Amino acid sequence: MRKWLISSCMVAVLMVFGMQGALAAPAGDKPNIRIIATGGTIAGSAASDTATTGYKAGALGIDTLINAVPELKNYANVSGEQLCSIDSKDMTNAIWLQLAKRINALLSQDDVDGIVITHGTDTLEETAYFLNLTVKSDKPVVLVGAMRPATAISADGPMNLLNAVRVASSKAAVGKGVLVAMNDEINGARDVTKTNTTTVSTFKAPELGFLGYINDGVPEFYRESTRKHTRQTEFNVNHMDALPYVKIIYGHADDDGLFVEAAIKAGVKGIVYAGTGNGSIHKNAEAALAKAAAQGIVVVRSSRVGNGTVIPAEQSYIDEHFLDGDSLNPQKARILLQLALTKTNDFAEIQQMFKIY
Repeated sequence: MRKWLISSCMVAVLMVFGMQGALAAPAGDKPNIRIIATGGTIAGSAASDTATTGYKAGALGIDTLINAVPELKNYANVSGEQLCSIDSKDMTNAIWLQLAKRINALLSQDDVDGIVITHGTDTLEETAYFLNLTVKSDKPVVLVGAMRPATAISADGPMNLLNAVRVASSKAAVGKGVLVAMNDEINGARDVTKTNTTTVSTFKAPELGFLGYINDGVPEFYRESTRKHTRQTEFNVNHMDALPYVKIIYGHADDDGLFVEAAIKAGVKGIVYAGTGNGSIHKNAEAALAKAAAQGIVVVRSSRVGNGTVIPAEQSYIDEHFLDGDSLNPQKARILLQLALTKTNDFAEIQQMFKIY
């Protein structure tokens, strides 16, 4: 934790010397921000201060994270709770549901003005998008993580956490949907994705762009998502205990229908096919997917490319009732399909959801 404390002291010095944007809010104007911890690298501990891999994710509790960044109190009345302590590669539907319910309960209270969630980066974008569709409040919800463990030299977690609280405390963040604040940038949950395995600048919104910057401590928004989110959605998970079973199948050269057949036998309700190019499907896999759709399993075409929109393509895809995944990457298409299946099994209605969310 020595490195965290050094980082915190440096921020404090900057505030003392009055750098632009680093001024604390007056005591009476501070919002109440709840930090919900789920583990991840931001709470990770390694054997040495130069190790950035091989650490234990989620080793540090929420109180340790908060106490290591005392500057948080200059911007908000901060309190914390530990929902779980996992490596985010092990995220589950059950934790998503627990998290969404807890956030909805907290944000229904007058004495909670915003939420910050500390999270591992591997599935951070998925949790963010799930919450973007299931949180029922305009109050800010901000996810934050780190690419270096808390024990590392130049750990990015302390500044990221401070900036996340700054964003959650900002009136400009109200109604913007669920946000991700890392590396001095603000991204929207729908469009953000992890783009690099190790660098601190990994979270980006390819082509569509981030929503704003955190300019020397001040959140500044330059655009916002046009897709429906949070209070605008039809999805309510407050009384759900499980989500429909949906799998992602990755397309490739010399593909076949083996995994599709296995998914059908496993009882899936939906399949997202991460196709080549514009959601293109190998002819051998297409036959199996057509069989699935004929049995009422919803098949959504997505793309492994990483950028662009999956739009109507071959006539056979239309005839076989495959849906278009729009600009959602496969992992986010899966989330929307899971939630869509809690409302309807109608192909046309689900396709419309991919157009508006």
